[in-house]
Amino acid sequence: MSDAREVALAALCSEPRTSALLSDFDGSLAPIVTDATSAVALPGVAGILGRLSEHLGAVAVVSGRPAQFLMERLGQREALGLYGLYGLEEVRPGHRVALTVEPLDDPGVLAGLAEELRGTLPESVIEEKGHSLALHWRPAPELEEPIRQLAATLAARSGMVVREAKASVELLPPGAPDKGSVVRRVAGSMSCVAYAGDDLGDLPAFDALDELAARGARAIRIVVGGAETPEELLSRADLVCRDPFELRDLLGELANRLEQLAGGGAGRT
Repeated sequence: MSDAREVALAALCSEPRTSALLSDFDGSLAPIVTDATSAVALPGVAGILGRLSEHLGAVAVVSGRPAQFLMERLGQREALGLYGLYGLEEVRPGHRVALTVEPLDDPGVLAGLAEELRGTLPESVIEEKGHSLALHWRPAPELEEPIRQLAATLAARSGMVVREAKASVELLPPGAPDKGSVVRRVAGSMSCVAYAGDDLGDLPAFDALDELAARGARAIRIVVGGAETPEELLSRADLVCRDPFELRDLLGELANRLEQLAGGGAGRT
């Protein structure tokens, strides 16, 4: 076991009730896939997150996916936080999806932008998320530059915000939160906070960890590697997992240790 892995596990186990674990979904808890709608969490991940939520002060998944998508892939446990669209959506008790900021004044703006894009781009690259609009070029790499140009033009005209992700850009309403805002909200009072991510959209979460560390919290920046993981993220890692499978193993080991500390026996495999 690497020193960095052991240090991270020991830190999260030292004071579990004042420790938090947050993670991205795609590329972290689920493998990256060409068809965005076909993404699923790795087998066992949902159960591991449920086990962790019984012992840590906070456990949450923060994703660019809609909150409803996260519920369908991970289920809904009261102690497991689910935040969709980078924190714009939150799953609340009763499986209710709520917005954390006011929606667009004109809800037809996104639908209008999507319709306009369909006249220029293939349907396969357009993903409507209810309160945001993602444009993917993984199915058609030659469209990267046209998609970037179209997104910039539409954002300038409509007031939407462009956010970068792996092989995609996303149009979000002005004032939409980022993953860092969720870290501050969920873990702002914790003594130890770990966040796992693999993409540029996770950088604001690392920025929030830096702020918490400056106030005395222990911060653990976990990067899940892969062919598309940006160097900007890797350069800030305290711990690198090779892929989502290695992250799952890490979280499983953490759950085992926490259960042992709580008197749960030898843990699970």
